[in-house]
Amino acid sequence: MKTTPLYTRHIELGARMGEFGGWDMPIQYKGILDEHAQTRTKASVFDICHMGEFELSGPTALADLERLLTCRLGSLAVGQVRYGFMLNDDGGTIDDLTAYRMADDRFMLVVNAGTAEKDAEWIKSRISETTRFVDLSAETAKLDVQGPESRKVLEDVLGGVPELGYFRFATLDNGNLISRTGYTGEWGYEIYLPNEEALALWDRLVAHDLCAPGGLGARDTLRLEMGYSLYGHELSDSRTPAATSRGMFIYLEKDFIGKPNVAADLADPEFLLVGLKFASKRAAREHDKIYVEETAVGEVTSGSVAPSLDVAVAMAFVKPECAELGRELQVEIRNKRFPAEVVDLPFYKHGSARG
Repeated sequence: MKTTPLYTRHIELGARMGEFGGWDMPIQYKGILDEHAQTRTKASVFDICHMGEFELSGPTALADLERLLTCRLGSLAVGQVRYGFMLNDDGGTIDDLTAYRMADDRFMLVVNAGTAEKDAEWIKSRISETTRFVDLSAETAKLDVQGPESRKVLEDVLGGVPELGYFRFATLDNGNLISRTGYTGEWGYEIYLPNEEALALWDRLVAHDLCAPGGLGARDTLRLEMGYSLYGHELSDSRTPAATSRGMFIYLEKDFIGKPNVAADLADPEFLLVGLKFASKRAAREHDKIYVEETAVGEVTSGSVAPSLDVAVAMAFVKPECAELGRELQVEIRNKRFPAEVVDLPFYKHGSARG
C-alpha cells in the first residue's frame, strides 16, 4: 500500500491503520466517537495527503473542463471552488471532485485517492492538444483542519488566516494554498503544501490545545451525518449522479460527457437517494435491503450510528414513490427488519461550515 508523508507519525501516535483507496491510512487514534466529538466542538486535523491534485491550463482548458465536468465552470471566479461530477459516456460517475480556478486559463482538480489514476487517464485522453495537464499528486500534501475552532487554531499556528468565504481559496505568504472547504459540515480549511513541509505543520497543529488528530473513521461518521456522498457508496460508474444530487451540481444548459442519460434520469428517476432515521442504534450497512411489506424497494448505501444524534441513520436508494418525507420503510439488518423513517438531509443540522 502507498503511504503519506505522515505515516511514521501516525504509527508513533498509536493510530489504528487500515487500507483506503490503496493507501495505508489512520482509521482512528483515541477512538471514532472522541474524534467525532472533537471535530464537532473544537477542531481536528486530518491527513488527506492521499487525495489527487491535477492542474489543467492553457487556452482550451476551460472548454475542456466544461465538457468533462457536470458543474458550470465559466461562471467560476478566480479564487473560487466548485464541486461537480466527472462522468463516463453512459453518464456513470467516474469521480466526484472539486475544481479550483487558479487563473482565467488555469484550474486545479482535487480527486479521490482510489480513482486518481483512472481519472488522470480519462482526462488526458479527452483534452485538447492546447490544454496542458500536470499531475501534482506525488508532490502535494493536504491537511484538513475542521471544526468550529479551526480558525482560532490556524491563526495561532500560522500567525493569521485570510478572510475567506465558503468555497473560496487564497495563497498564503509562503506560497501554500488554503481553502475554506471540507467534508465534515463544520467550519474548516484545507491546506495544500509540499510533502516535505507536511510533518512540521502537522506537529504544530496537533500540539495546539484545541486541535487533535482525526482518522478516517470519524471523517466517515461526520460526512454521513451531513448526508455527503462517498464514491463507491452513493456514487459509482454504473449509475448517473441524478438520483444522488437530484440536479444539484449538474448544469444542463451546457454539453458534457454523459449528459443524455443524466437528463433522462433526472426527468424519470428509477431511484432517489434518501435519508433514513432509525429509532434505535441498530445500524444498517451497505447493501441491506429495504422493503414495503414484502416488496423490495431499494437498498442502503451508507449506514452508521450518528454520534451527534445518538441514533442510527443511513442513506439509501429507494423507488421514487417511497421517497416522501415521513414515510416508514422496513430495513432488513442481519435477517431482521427494523422500521426507519424517510427524513430530510442533512441528518445533523447544526454544522458551522457556513458560519
